[in-house]
Amino acid sequence: MSYILEAKDLRKQYPDKLALKGLNLQLAPGEVFCLLGQNGAGKSTTINLFLGFIEPTAGAAFINGLEVASNALKIKQYLAYIPENVLLYPHLTGLENLSLLSSLAGFKYRESELRDYLGQAGLPAEAMARRVGTYSKGMRQKVGIASAVAKHAQVLLLDEPTSGLDPKASNEFSELLRQLSGQGTAVFMATHDIFRAKEVGTRVGIMREGELVDVRPTTALNTNELEQLYLTYMQ
Repeated sequence: MSYILEAKDLRKQYPDKLALKGLNLQLAPGEVFCLLGQNGAGKSTTINLFLGFIEPTAGAAFINGLEVASNALKIKQYLAYIPENVLLYPHLTGLENLSLLSSLAGFKYRESELRDYLGQAGLPAEAMARRVGTYSKGMRQKVGIASAVAKHAQVLLLDEPTSGLDPKASNEFSELLRQLSGQGTAVFMATHDIFRAKEVGTRVGIMREGELVDVRPTTALNTNELEQLYLTYMQ
């Protein structure tokens, strides 16, 4: 099987902390991997290594077969990243933000096409021409999802995407992830949300003190069992 995202003995040492201890992980196209762990467990470090924001101390991260550290620019064409708080230009509209983000990725779209992408991501038509400064967090995330679709990203990296969302917005976000997964996009999501991890993930991993201590298919356990497993490792 060919993997779209892979970590091989990936390690990150800071002067005062070993943040990641020899991570080995593979994601296939269409897979949704949810990574659970406490703050400081190494989840964000893992994402930053796959993004090329930081360099590994040892081992390697790969996107579409390319080593991230030596192909930092090239791998960006395959990736989209949605942080906990999506960074958009507040004085621009949703349409203008998507147009700008798409152009930075090398794509030029007509307004009708931009509206289609935003509509697919669930942004209401009446909001598309409004300034993003008036948007809720859930609406900003939908612009982020639309940007990922518009740039034809094969891998979507998410860092605590449902933090601060109300239940309706969280449910809508989960449905968008299922749609992207169905279209072959691989999703790697760092989260504290055990319910969403079970609901949307195909596999779930638990990270503790920089180490991936357990990985399970989400079909193998229910939400309560996943919660108990997580709590066992956090003791």
